Amino acid sequence: MKLRQNAKHFAYRKSLETPGIRSVAKSGLVRLHTKIFTGKADPAHADDRKAHLDGLFDATMDAYLRALQEGYSEAEAREITHIQANFDFYNHGWTEMMEFPADELEEHYDRYGEFFDRWDVTIADPLGQFAPPEGLPEAPSTPEKLEDPDHPHAEGGFADDVYVETDDGELVVGGRESADSD
Repeated sequence: MKLRQNAKHFAYRKSLETPGIRSVAKSGLVRLHTKIFTGKADPAHADDRKAHLDGLFDATMDAYLRALQEGYSEAEAREITHIQANFDFYNHGWTEMMEFPADELEEHYDRYGEFFDRWDVTIADPLGQFAPPEGLPEAPSTPEKLEDPDHPHAEGGFADDVYVETDDGELVVGGRESADSD
């Protein structure tokens, strides 16, 4: 998958790892991600998806922290959460929100299969053990979009590794280890 990575991502990571400010940082990041992805949604359905996306992104923040604790790099941990979100988008037929084409779902799953298996994450159950006990808020699906998926925000061909585009447009395989590494 192709991600962007800059100093803000490392600041967000530190905020999420800091007990005194974790909940504020998490809440802000959930709102940010919901705003980004409702902006990619079909405008006729964006408002109906907001509560679901809030719950989804709240749960993926927990997966992000767990991946970091297990030794995954910042870019890999973030990619794990984006893959989980894309599984959810696919399951709902929200193909216009996907970041990689539907035909790459299995490849992305396989790259992090060990992590996903450990936490019961599957394509059909994108959150696995990270799911909130009460489940996610319901949102209308558009399964008809799976028949002829439209992926205006997807970029294929990046399923074999994590690809990070830096602020200056450089494409780096694997990402950077810290905000000041080049």
